[in-house]
Amino acid sequence: MGVVLVAVSLIVGAVAAVAYQRRLSQPYGAVSDLDAEAEAHRWVERLGGSLSTLDARGNAAAAQALTDAAERHRAAQGQLVTARSGAQYAMASQTALEGLHYLRAARTSLGLDPGPALPDLGTGAFTARDGRVTIDGRTYAASPRPGDATPYYYPGGVVGGRQMPGGW
Repeated sequence: MGVVLVAVSLIVGAVAAVAYQRRLSQPYGAVSDLDAEAEAHRWVERLGGSLSTLDARGNAAAAQALTDAAERHRAAQGQLVTARSGAQYAMASQTALEGLHYLRAARTSLGLDPGPALPDLGTGAFTARDGRVTIDGRTYAASPRPGDATPYYYPGGVVGGRQMPGGW
């Protein structure tokens, strides 16, 4: 009976030591895979719910922003289906957040309240005035506001290693 008690104590101690060691090996403040999964599901569901309540009402800029948001929603849903790690869930969250930024742009274009603030995508603010640039014979317009010449919204991001601001 005493040998069994000692063996059980050793096994329980070994399990506790392994669990403690694993906890120490994670960086302080690290997000677990389950937390990352819950966060991703939250953003994807928020994007889907917001998409179902907005109509472009013939506004070309808002229609394009809603189309881009719907594309991000489908992509985020696909990423959630295949995600198995915290990094993969973080990518799904990032995609859903991009979609939510497109929704804010659509609401702005429609003259509606853009809604609650969203986490930053790691981009700078659009500070330039309305401007035009010609590339390979084609002229493009850029603006911090939607207009007839600027119907497409870009939420910002990294292009060629450089931070690009969001804007129309």
